[in-house]
Amino acid sequence: MERTKEDVPSTTIHRKEQVNSFTPEKLKVYWEEFSFQRKKFQAEFQLLSQPYELDGTLIKLSLLSPVQETMLANIKSDLINFLREKLSNDNILVTGVLQETDHKKVMYTSRDKFEYLQGKIPVLKEFKDRLGLDTDF
Repeated sequence: MERTKEDVPSTTIHRKEQVNSFTPEKLKVYWEEFSFQRKKFQAEFQLLSQPYELDGTLIKLSLLSPVQETMLANIKSDLINFLREKLSNDNILVTGVLQETDHKKVMYTSRDKFEYLQGKIPVLKEFKDRLGLDTDF
């Protein structure tokens, strides 16, 4: 007698969702364990050394550049699976937050330097005008 697909009982394994609570200290231990596993990949190790913030089960990792966003995307599933397994919590998520950086204008010319100082010390404009000074020398 030939068995058809309908005759074979389906075996679906249902795993109970784990939602154990964890402390920031416990997270730090396993975060560092995962990062040391990635130490041979210097850029990933550096990325995982960035500060992070824990908000419930959401981990917000500070990123310095869009390049780090791409790197995080490449290791994100491994990191999340590792943390979920170690901390016994299936609700853990990791996201990257791109940090704003101050783009300081580089002052090359004397005029640039004078305008910068004038913003800090407004009386310099008055001195320049009274003394008839030229900032372009």
